[in-house]
Amino acid sequence: MRRSLWALLLVAALAAGCNTEPSAYNAEPTGKCIREKLHYRVASDPASLGVVEGHAARGGLVVHHPGNAIRIAFGENADDVPGIENGYRRFAPKKLRPHITDVLRTNKNVVFLWTVTPPSEEIDAVYGCLKG
Repeated sequence: MRRSLWALLLVAALAAGCNTEPSAYNAEPTGKCIREKLHYRVASDPASLGVVEGHAARGGLVVHHPGNAIRIAFGENADDVPGIENGYRRFAPKKLRPHITDVLRTNKNVVFLWTVTPPSEEIDAVYGCLKG
């Protein structure tokens, strides 16, 4: 009986350690993945970021690839997302405002603003690079 309990506790502890999904994502490791895995140009230098992603708690990125660009802002946690979305709505170019709901996406603590409505494959590829 005692061995069963210890074995069960060990399995539970190992299973808990296998959960590699972070509660919040960060700009630096995400940018590295996008650059290396997707081969997109990634800017993370504060001088090249916009006002929204440039002031995000966990950093920001501007990603360029053929036919589209993405502004990505990393909040401290999911509670920051509404404020970041409001910032993007406020500072979006006039050309983008009419269809901003088509190009604005969120995932946990991250807000993405595409220039052109992205295909689902592109969204999946970028989301696959989110790192904690």
